[in-house]
Amino acid sequence: QVQLVESGGGLVQAGGSLRLSCAASGRSFTTYSVAWFRQAPGKEREFAARISWSGSSTYYADSVKGRFTISRDDAKNTVYLQMNNLKPEDTAVYYCAVGSRWGFGSSSESQYDLWGRGTQVTVSS
Repeated sequence: QVQLVESGGGLVQAGGSLRLSCAASGRSFTTYSVAWFRQAPGKEREFAARISWSGSSTYYADSVKGRFTISRDDAKNTVYLQMNNLKPEDTAVYYCAVGSRWGFGSSSESQYDLWGRGTQVTVSS
């Protein structure tokens, strides 16, 4: 059974950093685009960052640009989200999702068909 497992969330003070990991089991996603989405309390899930299947192309939501970095280590079948200078408004459950094969990825949830269960990130002020 294919699964995505996110880890690395936690409680951090504003200005701090966290690195989230998304590991796949049961299937390699080395030829697939991957994205991170997040859902804050009482809000809809929103796009945060994506990376193409090759890792050569990345794209970020304006709200995280310059602070978050998405990367992938295909040897470990893992995608990362490095989050720096965290703000209270970054508090959310963070989800990774696998998109299209050989794709650049998308900001739209509908383009992703495999999701993890999420990891909680809480940023205190």
